[in-house]
Amino acid sequence: MEIMPIKNEQDYDKALDRIYELMDAKKGTKEGDELEVLSILVENYESIHHPIGLPDPVEAIKFKMEQMELNQKDLVGILGFPSRVSEVLSKKRKLTLDMIRKLNKHLSIPTEVLVQEY
Repeated sequence: MEIMPIKNEQDYDKALDRIYELMDAKKGTKEGDELEVLSILVENYESIHHPIGLPDPVEAIKFKMEQMELNQKDLVGILGFPSRVSEVLSKKRKLTLDMIRKLNKHLSIPTEVLVQEY
């Protein structure tokens, strides 16, 4: 297959179909090289036409809590009182700058995620 730029959704769909066909291609082969180039083209097209936004700040906190096997009590040391933790997780209280700094430091949640409006 001749590799062409991805200019529209039809080109994008064709590239995805071809990538699927090439999934088992070995690196260093003609098919492996084609897979690599097509993957780069698809990734570039997706970043422009199908961007993935940042997650909701509270959902990011909950996700990180799940990953780290933390419960609400574990956040008391970071956010303050148990009632404050509950209010933040139920979106009844906005994150303060101090909370954002602590969540970033202790849970490694990117600041750009935490500072978003919700």
